Amino acid sequence: MSRISYFLSIATLSLLVACQSSPKENSADASGSKALRIAIIPKGSTHMHWRSVHAGANKAASELGVEVLWQSSQKEDDRQQQIQLVQNAISQQVDAILLAPLDDQALVAPVKTAVNRGIPVLIFDSNLKSDVYSSYIATDNYMGGKLCGKRLAEVMGEKGKVLVLRYEEGSASTAEREKGFLDAIKEYPGMEIISENQYAGATLEKALKASQNLLNRFPETEGIFCPDESSTHGMLRALQIAGKAGKVHFVGFDSSEPLLEAVRKGELDGVAVQAAFKMGYLGLKTAVAVLRKESYERTVDTGVTMVTRENVDSPDLKEVLYPDLATWLKE
Repeated sequence: MSRISYFLSIATLSLLVACQSSPKENSADASGSKALRIAIIPKGSTHMHWRSVHAGANKAASELGVEVLWQSSQKEDDRQQQIQLVQNAISQQVDAILLAPLDDQALVAPVKTAVNRGIPVLIFDSNLKSDVYSSYIATDNYMGGKLCGKRLAEVMGEKGKVLVLRYEEGSASTAEREKGFLDAIKEYPGMEIISENQYAGATLEKALKASQNLLNRFPETEGIFCPDESSTHGMLRALQIAGKAGKVHFVGFDSSEPLLEAVRKGELDGVAVQAAFKMGYLGLKTAVAVLRKESYERTVDTGVTMVTRENVDSPDLKEVLYPDLATWLKE
């Protein structure tokens, strides 16, 4: 990279931070001292999951009088940009970093750099192959995957041919979901995994193409599992295009309006939904506890719920499925 390109990159990242700061920017806390600044670096920003995390973090920031710097990669597979975002947060001397690693190994070095410079790092959503972080705030992804396996076995009568469309190599959260699902299926002798080595990629377009390829290769498929929003949505579109939606049993992960509508129609037998708003809220509160040297948990399980046709419109699930984005994202 040329020196000009390098400085342009840093300038762009700095502008991104300035544009996505919470309303608490340049504020002071109740004691009159400068407010804590906490950088939150998710895997992406377009999916409902990340927008809900952002809203939850903003709510906690409002309550605690701290400043949120929300910094997101443009693509959910751009590891290098996420590394640059961490490096940029370090150069800005933020008080703490909340990070959802795109890759559980590639982000280890920049996280260690932050910690060595006195900036505590908390990991959320997806784990890191390191123990230098202060806390891990996330869904129990392995148990979420098992929940999906049990649901698919239930609707298939505990027998049939099943394929798994994985998400991305290096993504710890989805890898844990995939393992949990496969371990659950092993408990049912009548269930046969016919494909488990294909990846959807980070975008709906890639997921759609991968899904169509799989359906063409395995026309005998009777059940399907996908471990995140984009892979689930891509597979749903492929089934709809092929005229198989509702005819092949299908369980996915994460929530969006198209997926919830598919649940209502019977095109999806269930989606495991994370408490994303709660994840952002508790992530920010835990970061502040770390900085203020208050007690906090090393691991925070934010929960997961199986949403089916029977409970999708239940009032009990309203806060999980429809968090208050309008208030906390100013929409």
